[in-house]
Amino acid sequence: MEEDEGRRARRGVLKVLVARGTNLAVRDFTSSDPYVVVRLADRNAKTKVINSCLNPVWNEEMSFSIEEPAGVIKFEVFDWDRFKYDDKMGNAFIDLQPVAAATKLRRALRLTTGETKLRKVAAGVDNCLLSDSFVTYADGEVVLDARLRLRDVESGELFVTVKWTEADAK
Repeated sequence: MEEDEGRRARRGVLKVLVARGTNLAVRDFTSSDPYVVVRLADRNAKTKVINSCLNPVWNEEMSFSIEEPAGVIKFEVFDWDRFKYDDKMGNAFIDLQPVAAATKLRRALRLTTGETKLRKVAAGVDNCLLSDSFVTYADGEVVLDARLRLRDVESGELFVTVKWTEADAK
C-alpha cells in the first residue's frame, strides 16, 4: 500500500541565509567582533567574524540535508575575543512548523512554478519575530524571510532567510 503523499517525510535541503545584524551590543571597548552560530538539531554552522562592527553584513548561506523541515533553528551571536572566551551577544530562534505546514500546502496545491504566499507567520511573545512574516513558494523553494529580535541582550536584530527545497519536488 502506498504511503499518503501528504504525510510522508521528504528528504531535502534546508538553507539558512544569515544576511545581517543591526544595532548589536557593544562587548569590547567601543564595538564588537560579531559572528553567528546556527544550530539545527545536532548540527552547527558558523559565519565569519566581522571585526569592529555593530551592524555586520554576513550574507552567508548554510545548507543542512535533513528529512523534513521540523524543529527549531537557533541563532547565537557572539563577540570574538583573541585571548579569552567569546562573549555572548544574544540569541534568537525560528520554529520550522510554519515552513513544514506551507510545504504540505504547496504539495496539496501542486505548485511547481511562479511565486505564491502560502502562510502568514505573526510576530508574538512566543517567537523572536519583530514583524509579521510570510512563507512563500518561489523558484522551487518554500521561503521564510524573518527579522528577529535578539533575546538575553540589551539590543540587536538579525535578518535571516530560511529556504526549504524537497529533493523530489515536482
